[in-house]
Amino acid sequence: MRRFLGIAGVLVVLAAAVVGAHVTVGPVESRLGVSERYTVRVPTEGQVATVGVDLEVPEGVNVSYVLASSGWTTELKRVERRIVAITWKVEIPPAHFGELIFNARNPKEGTAIVWKIKQRFADGTSSDWTSTTKLVPAAPPIASARR
Repeated sequence: MRRFLGIAGVLVVLAAAVVGAHVTVGPVESRLGVSERYTVRVPTEGQVATVGVDLEVPEGVNVSYVLASSGWTTELKRVERRIVAITWKVEIPPAHFGELIFNARNPKEGTAIVWKIKQRFADGTSSDWTSTTKLVPAAPPIASARR
């Protein structure tokens, strides 16, 4: 019985680790209307390598820069001048993670940014994820000291 409970405990921990591991966008909180450095964290928790990541850029978010790397390529989809999607072609082996970085200006109003992400795998399968950045009011301007 003791052995059964031990095995059951290990299975519960492993199941929780798999459920909890997913693609996220950070930071989880940012200020309205400011420029922010965002990081898309992509773990490969299965046995098949991640080969691509597609990020939809929500309305009101204006991407200004995407970090270049010699380890992957990026493709920017635009509508007029605005970047509306970023596709990274990557190679993230099992039991590893990658961090994909971009800078963007947050919307001036709203309560959250909801990021939609597709993680693509070498076997042709994919997983869809969402990640949320909570938006908080911008800090008031600092009053200059008068003499």
